[in-house]
Amino acid sequence: MQPFPARGAIFDMDGLLLDTERIACQAWQHAADELGLSIAEPIVLGMVGMHSSKVHAYLSSELGSDFPIDAIRTATHRHYLQLTDAPIPHKPGVLELFEWFRSRGVPIAVATSTRRSIAEHHLKAAGLWSYLSASRCGDEIEHPKPAPDIYLAAASALGVAAHDCFAFEDSNFGVKAAHSAGCRVAMIPDLRQPDAHTQSLKVPVLDSLHDALSWVHKQIATEQA
Repeated sequence: MQPFPARGAIFDMDGLLLDTERIACQAWQHAADELGLSIAEPIVLGMVGMHSSKVHAYLSSELGSDFPIDAIRTATHRHYLQLTDAPIPHKPGVLELFEWFRSRGVPIAVATSTRRSIAEHHLKAAGLWSYLSASRCGDEIEHPKPAPDIYLAAASALGVAAHDCFAFEDSNFGVKAAHSAGCRVAMIPDLRQPDAHTQSLKVPVLDSLHDALSWVHKQIATEQA
């Protein structure tokens, strides 16, 4: 087999680099409580990794057109901003993996469904922004995950081909996007485990970014053997 060049590394943000998905779930619950509404946990978890443009249709299909979707989304956004004003904890292994890529001259990008203003705030507050050579955010992409567009755009911003990049995701939407773009992708689940389609792609499912670094070592060693 040909050596894998590993010319770039592209990361999702929420639930992969930063422990934001639990905060988002809290924000939905706070909003529901504030408005005297009920929204079941599985419905909230169904939005993990989902682009904001798809949320209204999803909630309407799950809760009905009479549910005050706009009101709860507005309240959720307000609670989320309050809950994430302080720096958000890293997921285990982030700095180790970033340092490894940087020490080898492999440029790093973030490809997140979150809008740029929020993504930059989170990454800068967490001390991760300086590691990045590029970033692409959800409000900059016409076709969001699970379409491959954001991964193709992130790779292009790095000046490399997507099929020469590692990609790391925690959500099913993100895995499908990275796989469709041609990246060498690994899944590190956060709140949701791989669904049937993700399983059919046969991507590695790892416990943490510590394990992702071991996987990267093996990929490079295997391809260069």
